Amino acid sequence: MEARKTPQLTLSRGSARRDPIGQAHIIRSNTFQWTLVVAGVFAVFVIVLFGFIYRQVDQYLIARSDKMIGSQLNFIASLRSEHLLDAINDHLKQDSRGVQYAGLFNSDGRKIAGNLERLPPDLQINDSIQTISIERTLPVGTETHVIRANARHIPNGDALVIGREVDETKEISHVVAQALALGLLPGLCLCLLAGAWLSMRAQKRVEEVNQRVQRIIAGDLRERLPHGGIGGPFSKLTLIVNGMLDEMEAMIRALAGVGNDIAHDLRTPLTRARLTLERGRTNATTLEQLQLVADRAIANVDQSLAIITTLLRLAEIENSRRSAAFGIVSLHEMLQEVCDIYEPIAEIKNIALRFGVQQHLNVCGDRDLLFEAFANLVDNAIKFTSEGGRVVIELIRGNYETTVRISDTGPGINDQEREAVLRRFYRSDKIRSTPGMGLGLNLVAAIVKLHGFSLAIYPGPGGRLEVICPDHRSS
Repeated sequence: MEARKTPQLTLSRGSARRDPIGQAHIIRSNTFQWTLVVAGVFAVFVIVLFGFIYRQVDQYLIARSDKMIGSQLNFIASLRSEHLLDAINDHLKQDSRGVQYAGLFNSDGRKIAGNLERLPPDLQINDSIQTISIERTLPVGTETHVIRANARHIPNGDALVIGREVDETKEISHVVAQALALGLLPGLCLCLLAGAWLSMRAQKRVEEVNQRVQRIIAGDLRERLPHGGIGGPFSKLTLIVNGMLDEMEAMIRALAGVGNDIAHDLRTPLTRARLTLERGRTNATTLEQLQLVADRAIANVDQSLAIITTLLRLAEIENSRRSAAFGIVSLHEMLQEVCDIYEPIAEIKNIALRFGVQQHLNVCGDRDLLFEAFANLVDNAIKFTSEGGRVVIELIRGNYETTVRISDTGPGINDQEREAVLRRFYRSDKIRSTPGMGLGLNLVAAIVKLHGFSLAIYPGPGGRLEVICPDHRSS
């Protein structure tokens, strides 16, 4: 495949050495080639514009000359015969530039007066303005001129010819040529210089980006692309890429932290299972004692499996594999089912579980996932509410949104932990003694994000969480 000849961002470590800015082929760069194209288009436009101006001015001057010829012919032809010769001579004497022509010829074509030596053979005497060629005798010889002329028979049968040489068009063409030479060529040279400068500037920026990318590839996740802050397309692209790098750095660091948390949370139940089995093998003397040891080991293994299962479920949800199965979900029926399941658990802890519905509302989503999310929220509310407390589930219709609110009289979440509780394996110091893996709210957040909802956590005292569903996701 043919290699590209334009400056490009490469990922090889030796690219900066092989293609330094000082040795770059400026003429082959995209920027310079586009500048040539723009300069060519501009030159063609200017030439066409000047040609149009020349044509319009030429037509105007010819029309003005034709009008002048017609008026002069009418004036001279209206005079009496004895005044014709004087009028023709006066007309020619007033021509300081030597561009006027006049002639009076008898019926056989012989010259009577004027500066036309003979009646032009291709001139039609029909009182219409025509373009003809004439020969003019000068002291240095004979010259051929192209003039505009009009001829008419006067009452005595003679032919009167009035003409004019339209020499202004030659002057205009000369002026246009000078303007093109003095204006267009310097403009093209300036465009080429600007293209070379822009090409060098673009290559310099690409080379700087290339060096930064090499450092990022080498493992320096704190490195970012240069940003000039001028608001151009390249700067906007730099901001987007830098934002993407920020997200990637945060994700990589979060993954590293999650790996440590997974190892720590799996090590604890597995260590307990191993110690239980080791002590049982050493100390158990009866079948009942061995069964008790096995039950404790199984419980610890089940806890480890529950962590792994939850993590796999989180990965499945975050990859949006379930979005194709979305359908209409009746929120009030589903929440009533959640309330019915957890009501016996709440009664055991002497906690009042209440469910309030303003109206029957539906959302678009995966019923199983939504059920799991709300069940987690209700389970947490009951788990962290003291005996004699209260948990309330509300379904509220607001402005352009549907809200599911779960509130309790427990300790709540303080303002400093509102973001932290959504991280995997996070457990507050005040609930360390409560059973759990620290994955419940992270699972809820993943399900909410998959559905395009939003999760709001309000600080204590008392716990209060809201799942807000916008109108495009509810009905």
